[in-house]
Amino acid sequence: MNTHLDHRNPLVFDTHELGRRPGAMQRLARTVDAPKDFGIQGVIAVPEGAPVEIELRLESVMDGVLVTGTARASAEGECVRCLEPLDLEVDADFQEMFSYPDADDRGRVKAEPGDDAEDDEDRLFLEDGLFDLEPVLRDAVVLALPMQPVCQEDCEGLCSECGVRLSDHPGHHHDAVDIRWAALQGLAGTVQDGEKDEMSGAEAGVDEKQEK
Repeated sequence: MNTHLDHRNPLVFDTHELGRRPGAMQRLARTVDAPKDFGIQGVIAVPEGAPVEIELRLESVMDGVLVTGTARASAEGECVRCLEPLDLEVDADFQEMFSYPDADDRGRVKAEPGDDAEDDEDRLFLEDGLFDLEPVLRDAVVLALPMQPVCQEDCEGLCSECGVRLSDHPGHHHDAVDIRWAALQGLAGTVQDGEKDEMSGAEAGVDEKQEK
C-alpha cells in the first residue's frame, strides 16, 4: 500500500520504532494546532489554531498498534441559558487500534488481499507505519464537550420579560397581572375613553349655544 499520509503533518505519527514486536511500547507527547471545526459547530469548539496538548502511549500488538491517549485544550462557546461567552477546559481520553493492512481479524497475516471491504470500513489501518490521529482526536473532543454548555451550574438565564441576566440581578421580577382581570382592565379603559368622548361632545355643544 502506497502511503498518502504526510509525516510532516503534526497529527500523523510514525510507529517504525516499535517494529512489529508484540509488547513493545512507546510514549509520545506533542502540542499541535487545533484543526478547523474542532468541536460542536455553533455551540462550543476549540478555536482553529489553538494549542492542543496530546499525550500518547503506543503499544505493539499482534494485529497492529494500540493507541491510548489524552488531549487537553481550551474550548470557547456561549452559555445556552444567558448567552454569555464562556471558556471551558477540555480533557478527552481515547483509545484506538490501528491495524496492519496485511492482518486479518485474528492478527494473522493474510496470504492474499481479501474482498471484505465492509468489514474493513470501520477499521483504521497503518499506512507504511504511519497513522493519522485527527479523526480519532476529533471524535474524542466532540464527545468530551457538553451539548448544552452553561457558564455556571446554577445560571438562572435571562428574564423572559426584559432579557436582563437574572444572575446579575437577584430578586429581579415584574409585577404580573392576573389574566382574569386583564379583560376587565381593558374594558374599564374603553369605558373611560367613551366617557371622555361624551364629555367632550357635551362641552362642545354648550360652547356652541353660548356663542349663539
